[in-house]
Amino acid sequence: MGSGNVPARPPSYEGVWRFTAPAVDVSVPQARHAVRDLLVRQGVPVHDDTVHGLLLIVSELVTNAVKHAALLSPEVAVEVAIGAEWVRVSVEDNHPYRPKALEADYGQTGGRGLLLVREIALESGGACDVEHTASGGKIIWAALPLIPGYAAPGEAPSALPPAVPGITSPRRDPSAP
Repeated sequence: MGSGNVPARPPSYEGVWRFTAPAVDVSVPQARHAVRDLLVRQGVPVHDDTVHGLLLIVSELVTNAVKHAALLSPEVAVEVAIGAEWVRVSVEDNHPYRPKALEADYGQTGGRGLLLVREIALESGGACDVEHTASGGKIIWAALPLIPGYAAPGEAPSALPPAVPGITSPRRDPSAP
């Protein structure tokens, strides 16, 4: 019967998980451990370097929210979206400030954590961005390929994790070379 036309079953590790945490320092290691445990529990076939980069990104994004948004955002939401070839983490808070660091002005002081996030994402062939939420807050996300270097530089990723309301997938800039 094996005609080969049967669509492959999606990998069992795919899905979207979301948890909230108070905007306090202790939430930083807790968020990092929760993401690491999730990857292990789901059996995600992710490279060690990618896990390391991802956990660094989670630490930076949650630290950023705790440091800069806690006054207006007593809680932060961490979301992990895992696709067949991608893992995306995002941190949402209710503070309207949109950090400039992801907009690539390296002359600015401060925001070094977000420059690190950007660097890790780009080095692995991934992407990151900041989105505004309907409630006036923001979501900062980073998507990394499960296998480093999976997408050739400048190529659009083939299959990003499922879109989540308020988060758009990275798109290739038509004006890019």
